[in-house]
Amino acid sequence: MGDVELRSATVLADDELAELFTATYEGYVHPMRVTADALRFLTRAYDLDRAASRVAFRNGEPVGLVNLGLRGPEAWIGGLGVVPAARRRGLGRALMVAAHEEARARGVENVWLECIVENTQALALYDALGYGHVRDVEVWTLGGGDGEAAECSPHDAHRWIRTHRTEREPWQRSDESLAHQDGLVGLSVDGAAAVVRVVDGRVSVLQLAGDSSPVRQLLAGARSLGDSLSVLNLPVGHAARPALAELGGTVIVRQQEMSLTL
Repeated sequence: MGDVELRSATVLADDELAELFTATYEGYVHPMRVTADALRFLTRAYDLDRAASRVAFRNGEPVGLVNLGLRGPEAWIGGLGVVPAARRRGLGRALMVAAHEEARARGVENVWLECIVENTQALALYDALGYGHVRDVEVWTLGGGDGEAAECSPHDAHRWIRTHRTEREPWQRSDESLAHQDGLVGLSVDGAAAVVRVVDGRVSVLQLAGDSSPVRQLLAGARSLGDSLSVLNLPVGHAARPALAELGGTVIVRQQEMSLTL
């Protein structure tokens, strides 16, 4: 790997880490641009631990990173990437091993991550590190439309969801992630409830539970709150999946949810 050093992510300022995050996803299956504000949101909402996360430096220049989220005995890989010029030299594996060491030192028992199905190189790395496939999840998007959103208290909607949900929420939409976010909107119809967040005309469905028909009714109303609606990492067996398809929704990303027992 040459002259490579792994350091805590705390050595970089927010704007520097955001710039590196963006650079590591260049040429990726789904490139993304991360701003300093977005990084701060991700850190807060998903409990990314900057001290436990690692940045790879080669000859003094940052060339890769791994973000580690921590919640008691559970951890989550909130992004692993290497800049194009430094790829295929073992940095990804080194960063993951370092993240595992940091997690283990903090009493973590299980590490979670999601990997896009087309990213066969990353899937091979995770398999070699001992990760097992848990379930398939999808990112859905749906255009805005006319309708009436049945709004209620987000607290009441969340209480109903906790009682009636049948699927474990992914890390990004877990109860802990909801607790870190503001501007939440509750939605409720007979037989279904949802908690959403609307930012710049985009409706993000954070949690949703119920039977297929009332879920469809709920989503038809939810999309009227913005120009588009999305659901991140929806399990393939979730009742919202056929409802989204009936409403004209599209799957834009398919991922494997994976876990490792330390």
